[in-house]
Amino acid sequence: MSTRNVAIIPARGGSKRIPRKNIRDFVGKPTIAWSIEAALTSGCFERVIVSTDDDEIASVASEYGAEVPFRRPAALSDDHTGTVPVIAHAIDWLARHAETPSNVCCIYATAPFVQAADLRRGLATLEAEGGDYAFSVTSYAFPIQRALRITPAGRVEMFHPEHFNTRSQDLEEAYHDAGQFYWGRASAWLEGKVLFGLHAAPVLLPRHRVQDIDTLEDWERAEWLFKAMQDQAERQDS
Repeated sequence: MSTRNVAIIPARGGSKRIPRKNIRDFVGKPTIAWSIEAALTSGCFERVIVSTDDDEIASVASEYGAEVPFRRPAALSDDHTGTVPVIAHAIDWLARHAETPSNVCCIYATAPFVQAADLRRGLATLEAEGGDYAFSVTSYAFPIQRALRITPAGRVEMFHPEHFNTRSQDLEEAYHDAGQFYWGRASAWLEGKVLFGLHAAPVLLPRHRVQDIDTLEDWERAEWLFKAMQDQAERQDS
């Protein structure tokens, strides 16, 4: 059976820096619930699947409407496993159960800022550009050419001292992975193609809707931003 678009949400149980962060409460819901709801609301997907090794995460994911048709093997659930093999495993599982998706979107479980409209825009970008991947990016808030390092002696030096006198507006703008979603051809995931390259197209997000969540400080900042966005939306609706 052929399926056009499938969402895969990786959510392993062994997060170290923020224990159980995939199902920790984030502004009233388990973190993963925001990703599941965005995927379901987008209308892009025939199936929304959570790839996990953890029974509690599986139960929460099912409660919020995702499918959890398999358990991810331990070999793909450690601290060193990358995103691409996890998604490839899910696609292979689908293929072994007589289902072959055309496009697969990886949505991170700790991406509460992900929005259904951006997922739709990502799919449109993938189809329009004809490449292997389309994923969320945002711009750096400060020119990376003027970045500083702290030396072993506790002093400061520039990574690129030749730009000390270059005006910020004259420097090329730089972007980074927004850590929300990654649309890709099923074939690209299975072949293990790297995400970052000329075969990928950007889906640009504003900086105020991007926050990586790796530490408790990240978590607190993300909640502040999220609540501010909710307050603004409520004021606009009133």
